[in-house]
Amino acid sequence: MTNKANPLPPLDVLNSTFEIRDGELLTKVKWGRNRFPVGYRVGTLSKGYLLVKFEQKRYSVHRIIFYMTHGYCPEYLDHIDGNRLNNRIENLRPATQAQNLSNRTMSSNNTSGVKGVSWNKVKKLWEAEIGYNHQRKRLGYFKSLDLAEEFVDLARQLVHGDFANNGTHKGARY
Repeated sequence: MTNKANPLPPLDVLNSTFEIRDGELLTKVKWGRNRFPVGYRVGTLSKGYLLVKFEQKRYSVHRIIFYMTHGYCPEYLDHIDGNRLNNRIENLRPATQAQNLSNRTMSSNNTSGVKGVSWNKVKKLWEAEIGYNHQRKRLGYFKSLDLAEEFVDLARQLVHGDFANNGTHKGARY
């Protein structure tokens, strides 16, 4: 959810309703038609993210936490460790769309075990590629998986910098 499509409520309203503790959003008032007490942890899991319904609209918990902490919320937020449920402020950072995509984990249909490396049946070599500028860029073919992995990891670090994710950290699941 981008802040253009669904702007966050005013900061003073959020601050009077919620508090942030250890990356969780807790209520300062009774919640849900007074069914839940003060201090109730809000958030319902949807597509790997925690969402909260507030004033008849759904908001991402991590966006509210960032906004309440910094006073603004960028269009894209990145979970540094790739764990969509880790909403601690030190794990959230502003990002561009390209940076956010750079920090994606390894695809679940990956068969090589190395992000960006696949077996080319025709050439009978390992093929390395990287996402760059919204396109896939072929880096080359390699005789060994280890060499392909080393090359693609280095390329990813050079191109994506702090947002590089070699597939080593994966988001936690509920």
